[in-house]
Amino acid sequence: MKKTSNWVLIDQAMIDRFADVTLDPDPMHINPEWCAQNSPFGGTIAFGFLTMSLLTHMMQDIFHYEREDRQESDGIPINYGFNKVRMIAPVLVNSRIRMLIRSTSTEVKAPGQTVQTIELEIQVEGRNRPALVAEWLTMWAEAGDGVAALKST
Repeated sequence: MKKTSNWVLIDQAMIDRFADVTLDPDPMHINPEWCAQNSPFGGTIAFGFLTMSLLTHMMQDIFHYEREDRQESDGIPINYGFNKVRMIAPVLVNSRIRMLIRSTSTEVKAPGQTVQTIELEIQVEGRNRPALVAEWLTMWAEAGDGVAALKST
């Protein structure tokens, strides 16, 4: 399976909002004048964690998941974490990024609980080197035993 999300623009306003929320005033990300003088990139760059925080949005774009379409009685998706995350290259301000899913696998963890491992790459428009590569795990807990087991942990 090979699927891609739509492009997402990473502009300075988004970077600044992320800096505000995370209380991180690093000039490499929020100060274009400082970067013009001191950065090897010639401008600001996105936080690596900003790029990571957009994974959910891009995944929903790929699978066209709509919360309103899901019945609570069907079960729930749970972020199960990552096996691997590598931030390979910076995302320069005003770049567009997208997610490419390379492959997936599934494993039954317990009755009603299946973990899907998704190998992904965050591509930067016009660049050959990815910004980020990861193995992301999501658990699907089926209604009944799968959800009940989550409540008891």
